Amino acid sequence: MSADLTELYQQVILDHNKRPRNRGKLPTATRVAHGDNPTCGDQCSVYLRLDGDRIAEITFDGSGCAISQAAASLMTTQVKGRTAAEVQGLYDEFHRIVTTGEAPEEISDLAAFAGVHAFPARIKCATLGWHATLNALKGDAAPATTETHLD
Repeated sequence: MSADLTELYQQVILDHNKRPRNRGKLPTATRVAHGDNPTCGDQCSVYLRLDGDRIAEITFDGSGCAISQAAASLMTTQVKGRTAAEVQGLYDEFHRIVTTGEAPEEISDLAAFAGVHAFPARIKCATLGWHATLNALKGDAAPATTETHLD
């Protein structure tokens, strides 16, 4: 990856950490799920309002490292308006990016997290909000934990 692209990706992560999108509780949520990363203490709650099988609104709240908070913020911008199947597909792409460092040829904000693959413990930080979102879409009330997923 070029130095310019690496710099751009770092700026995307820093921006989402400093100015998170869709942060806060959603009073009209029809589904809520919580995620926990016991390894480093990250916490993430996701609030969804579904319209049929699509995410009409999504917010998150929680605390943790810059990677977990930025990834949750970016995730909310990517999944709004999508179905559960589409969200699963995006998660699969994101998981491949953070575990291999291989980003799609087209520039995608998700690719900003390609560098995470060099820090395996941070993969759980980056995927925490996604796990909570997938649980919320399934209607699973059990907290998502990074310890039960193969990241």
